[in-house]
Amino acid sequence: MISVYQLKPRFQALLQPVLRRLRHWGFTPNSLTIIAFLLSLAMGCYSFYGERQIALFLVPACLLLRMALNALDGMMARQFNLQSKLGAVLNEMGDLLSDAVLYYPVLYVLFDMDPIWVGWFIFLSILNEFAGLIGQALGGQRRYDGPMGKSDRALLIGVLCLLIGFGLPSFYLLNTAVWIIIFGLLIWSTLKRLKHAL
Repeated sequence: MISVYQLKPRFQALLQPVLRRLRHWGFTPNSLTIIAFLLSLAMGCYSFYGERQIALFLVPACLLLRMALNALDGMMARQFNLQSKLGAVLNEMGDLLSDAVLYYPVLYVLFDMDPIWVGWFIFLSILNEFAGLIGQALGGQRRYDGPMGKSDRALLIGVLCLLIGFGLPSFYLLNTAVWIIIFGLLIWSTLKRLKHAL
């Protein structure tokens, strides 16, 4: 099944000029990882306490910028020989923490979802990333398989924010059938990663 992650090479090619500029300014991979987390935290706080309508349109932009930062930190580490164990830890933990601090307020406040559903979404997302790490732990590669990987989740949430922001209240039906499908895709993605890891 197609995943947004398959578009990563093209996305990285577009970011090359930005990468060179950031490195010239003295940024490091770890600093970009921390900025991505702080961006997610700020957006999560605004989703809780800011203007709801504005937040619905800011979230997609935040997710796109976060995806760019996530791509840039890895590109910078590889291309400028700045890879480190600390960077690997920050990268993985930063992604998990960023998901939690951003998606919880977005789903709970902006989407008006039941906290239990929100908790399951975050738990399954973390489990999905953990499954990706198992491949690396077993001596293989870090798995990024979809159909509901990190990039896919970001695209999904971003699109839903825009749809709700433009006044499509029918998308509150996400609390039922559609979310069951999404959870099913998350589980499928996790099992797919585990299968490839083994």
